[in-house]
Amino acid sequence: MDLALWTVVAVALAFDFTNGFHDAANSIATVVSTRVLSPRVAVAWAAFFNFVAFLVFGTKVAATIAKDVVDPKSGVLTIGVVFAGLLGAIGWNLATFYLGLPTSSSHALVGGMAGAAVARSGFDVLQEEGFRKIGVFILLSPMIGLALALLLTLLILRATHRVRRVERLNRGFRAGQLVSAAAFSLGHGANDAQKTMGIILALLIATKHAGADAAVPLWVVLAAHSAIALGTLSGGWRIVKTMGSRITRLQPVGGFAAESAAAGTLFFASAHGIPVSTTHTITGAIVGVGSTQRMSAVRWGVAGRVVWAWVLTIPGAFAVGYVASLLVRMGA
Repeated sequence: MDLALWTVVAVALAFDFTNGFHDAANSIATVVSTRVLSPRVAVAWAAFFNFVAFLVFGTKVAATIAKDVVDPKSGVLTIGVVFAGLLGAIGWNLATFYLGLPTSSSHALVGGMAGAAVARSGFDVLQEEGFRKIGVFILLSPMIGLALALLLTLLILRATHRVRRVERLNRGFRAGQLVSAAAFSLGHGANDAQKTMGIILALLIATKHAGADAAVPLWVVLAAHSAIALGTLSGGWRIVKTMGSRITRLQPVGGFAAESAAAGTLFFASAHGIPVSTTHTITGAIVGVGSTQRMSAVRWGVAGRVVWAWVLTIPGAFAVGYVASLLVRMGA
């Protein structure tokens, strides 16, 4: 039993690693596309702030994932179900990574876990309130990111309208982008690493290795942050290209505005225990920056393709998790 438990914990950390390389683009796309940092330095910068996020934020998001997606009192969260759910999330991550689509690892995890649980016990085991919270912020997180980035860009342009040389303005914001990229990476680590913590906590509770009201153990916190940081270090260059240049071309001013707006959104969500998509948030912010130039500056065809990937993430991962759960049950 313990061998099976630790095997699934290892799979959860593997998911966290794929989250890191899949979502590395979120943290570094703008700072790389504006050439403030080289790709190698940028991923190291992002990985460091991914890791130290646990020193700044609590674990409210982990509690949401552990208790508000699948009813922990239903008894459905067995080792096999959690394993199947993780397979659903990892499978979806790998497929979209191969296609270069910046989809949400968070929603892949939610969809995978839900599909695996429903395959065993039906839809009654899902927590309606938790899904409502997640569903609302599927819509709100990119919209908030877009609105904040749009507002911040307009404020910056208004405050610096007397600076006639664009090169001089961008030079000043290159240093600012180091701060904004660090802030966004901090928010990414705070929100996304906690989702893996929540899965491991749910598994520990289900196997009686932790009480129903237990907090996230320190070793789980450190392991999850280490895994996502290592994943970020491995890169994710296909998605960097989509995020950093195909949606819209960014200058350091725009990169600073996009990262700052997305970071503010993630800080708010993490502080209130809301598992949001860092991918959705930064994409909305990039679109917001691009739209301040002119509507044609945003490549709406690419943005539309990204949105379709978002829409399909939860049902796609749900389907993979559902099938994986049936296969695991047959092999048990």
